[in-house]
Amino acid sequence: MAKSKKTTKTPIEPEETNILKRFVPNKKQSVTFGVLLILLSVAMAVSFVSYFVHGKWDQSELNDFTDRTAPVQNWLGKFGAYVSDLFIYRGFGVASFMFVKLLFLTGAYLLLDMEVSKLKKTWFWDIFAVIILSILLGFFGNQLPELAGIIGYEMNLFSQDYIGKTGTLLLLLFSFVIYLIFKVKISPEAIKATFEKTKNELKEDLATPMASTPASSAYNLEEFAVNEEEVTGKPDSLLTMPNQKDFTDEEEEFGEMTLKTVPTQFEINKEALKPTIGSASELTLEIPKKTEEREEPKLHSDELVIQQVEEEDIIEENLAAKLVSHFGEFDPTLELSNYRFPTIDLLKDYGTGGITINQAELEENKNRIVETLRNYKIDIAQIKATVGPSVTLYEIVPEAGIRISKIKSLEDDIALSLSALGIRIIAPMPGKGTIGIEVPNKNPSMVPMKGVIASAKFQEAEMELPIALGKTISNETFVVDLAKMPHLLMAGATGQGKSVGLNAVLTSLLYKKHPAEVKFVLVDPKKVELTLFNKIERHYLAKLPDTEDAIITDNSKVITTLNSLCVEMDNRYSLLKDAMVRNIKEYNEKFKQRKLNPENGHRFLPYIVLVVDEFADLIMTAGKEVETPIARLAQLARAIGIHLIIATQRPSVNVITGMIKANFPARIAFRVTSKIDSRTILDSGGADQLIGRGDMLFSNGNDLVRVQCAFVDTPEVEKITEFIGAQKAYATAYMLPEFVGEDGGGINLDIDISERDSLFREAAEVIVTAQQGSASLIQRKLKLGYNRAGRLIDQLEAAGIVGPFEGSKARAVNIPDLASLEQFFMNEKNNS
Repeated sequence: MAKSKKTTKTPIEPEETNILKRFVPNKKQSVTFGVLLILLSVAMAVSFVSYFVHGKWDQSELNDFTDRTAPVQNWLGKFGAYVSDLFIYRGFGVASFMFVKLLFLTGAYLLLDMEVSKLKKTWFWDIFAVIILSILLGFFGNQLPELAGIIGYEMNLFSQDYIGKTGTLLLLLFSFVIYLIFKVKISPEAIKATFEKTKNELKEDLATPMASTPASSAYNLEEFAVNEEEVTGKPDSLLTMPNQKDFTDEEEEFGEMTLKTVPTQFEINKEALKPTIGSASELTLEIPKKTEEREEPKLHSDELVIQQVEEEDIIEENLAAKLVSHFGEFDPTLELSNYRFPTIDLLKDYGTGGITINQAELEENKNRIVETLRNYKIDIAQIKATVGPSVTLYEIVPEAGIRISKIKSLEDDIALSLSALGIRIIAPMPGKGTIGIEVPNKNPSMVPMKGVIASAKFQEAEMELPIALGKTISNETFVVDLAKMPHLLMAGATGQGKSVGLNAVLTSLLYKKHPAEVKFVLVDPKKVELTLFNKIERHYLAKLPDTEDAIITDNSKVITTLNSLCVEMDNRYSLLKDAMVRNIKEYNEKFKQRKLNPENGHRFLPYIVLVVDEFADLIMTAGKEVETPIARLAQLARAIGIHLIIATQRPSVNVITGMIKANFPARIAFRVTSKIDSRTILDSGGADQLIGRGDMLFSNGNDLVRVQCAFVDTPEVEKITEFIGAQKAYATAYMLPEFVGEDGGGINLDIDISERDSLFREAAEVIVTAQQGSASLIQRKLKLGYNRAGRLIDQLEAAGIVGPFEGSKARAVNIPDLASLEQFFMNEKNNS
């Protein structure tokens, strides 16, 4: 017992000694410093006053400050003469006395151990007053330099040089009004209230002599009297006040008290005014009995009885707003608060130096285009060239009466005359009254990823998922928002830049989004294209719980992953439904403002980007099993932040089916070999006329933009992933929910009773009460993770409480009510 007492006392004694050691020295220092400031303020006041008496004689001795024999008249000696000359003559003049007040107040606050921070406003407004007063007195600086000081005089002259004397006076008047409003707290409402108060007091003063005349006082005294016969013999003394009209209700309630008006005199019963209590021991308190005159009124059956209902309590402050005021908004990046985004130096410059304009080549192409069109009797009114990285756009305005279809049919003839690889004619150009002819450059320029990432258009992009694809023909950085697309389809022949385009997309998101804001699900049937991103598995990647590699290379696991994303989609829609919002942006905003309770299963939802490098291989091996979840995700997953990027080198109708095309409005077409493939991707021609090496067409709806894709090489991606992977990461990758197929996923349903979950009975009661067998219901009601809820469903199925898996439908519940469930458990217990 003794040891235990020692252990309980030891944590207390050091804490008390620490508190004393921590606070006592600070208090001594503050008192010492406070006394020093007070004495310094007194010394300054003495020296300032002495300056106006002996200042003229002391000025000649200021240069000999170190000479002890030089006499000065200031009451504080040479120090006082120097300080007063510094503040009054060279400083702010008479206004310097405000510094005495400020030093004294600061010292007093320190001496009395008050909050010095409360003096911030006093210091600000007093220094403001010093400046304004010194400028005002600067008008008299020539006659009396001590009034304004050198600083005030010079500030006055500076102000007069720019805005004149009148402007200076107006500026001082404005400053004085600001001082009155913010420091003195004078407002038009306060002045109006003061005038009204003075007016009312004046009226009262005029009315008081009339009310104090003998006639009026006699009338007030004679107005009421106490009935002696009514008061005598009553246990309580009754006090009546003249001119009190609120007793009418009480007269009806108490029959003992009456008021009698006497017109001529005011009679007072002296016996009634005598004290009724002789000593303290005689004090008794009795409840007066009801007399016959005070019978309670009886309620008849036809009388109305009004019952008042108490009002509900009103909470003026919202709980979510209170949480935000105390703790601030929820920060999803707090767990990796020290995360640093990749630097732009990790990307290679390639030393292209921008676009080089070859004037001779432009003139030659222009002359050949004009000559070719004239050969077919097509005259041109105007021609203009726009040089891009790999293509030059020539915009021509034909003469009146020329048919556009005639120019469009000459595509091959113009290509022949220019000896170019591929000519693309845009007739007419959208939003312009011109016809565009895109001619490839003889020496195309490379677009490095570094220049695109470093551009202001990408760095300042206010998008949810910004992607920098490259540069357009007009040499502008082309940035799009994946969240608005909402899915992207990339297609093109082998070696035309699809893998580089995917790397550009992923690099853009890595440079812009925090690991808490976006997750990648990478599917790489080739097994070599996306392996570099393994280094950022715990930062950016998402995977299934029981898999080792986050990047999926096995086609058999792709189906499970896609179905798992469908489960994640359904779970997210349930969260959005509970939160009563329509999309992930509103949901996350509401969660950040602490309006959603995490105990109810709510959490911050990152964006999920599914990237499939070779979609044709999946279709060949899995077929409908892949197409169905892909189509379901493409149709529904936009609102809950799941976006798809699918790339394929085989743009045929067997791979890019009508279901896929209908849900992928945003498409990127690299060079293809035939017009049919171009129409399969873009629903229009043009992709067969591209020159390759990253040259692509971007389509989103009706718009078709030609872009030179930014080039990012494998070593650059490796540097970026190493930079991110070397930093602190999450414990694991982002876990997707488990998916159980129609066959139960190969799970053995012969589960022993002893191996059941501790919440098995509660889960069974939830399922039977709701008559709905689903893991999400158990997850919400019992506040569990999806994995544990899935295991509980398997155990309930093994016990025969719920039926087997039926696809998208909820499982059947085999027990109708809780009584039957209780009987089920009793039978199970007896059998065991």
